[in-house]
Amino acid sequence: MALQISVAPAAHGWVVRSEAFDNELMFEAGGRAEAAARSLAARYAQAGRPTKVNIFLRDGALAGSFMHHAAA
Repeated sequence: MALQISVAPAAHGWVVRSEAFDNELMFEAGGRAEAAARSLAARYAQAGRPTKVNIFLRDGALAGSFMHHAAA
């Protein structure tokens, strides 16, 4: 099963969450949060762990998902 990383709205910006790390990452801009999530996912995939990034809109709807397949 793939590791899940999510980007979701927060009270004052955007948050990146995953069971892979203890603390949430906070960002003022959604684009920066998404870039950070994708970068983390690429690193986990390079280390051999498939990772899926889910991006959520302010209304809670899923805007998109990106799968990073594990490196061989």
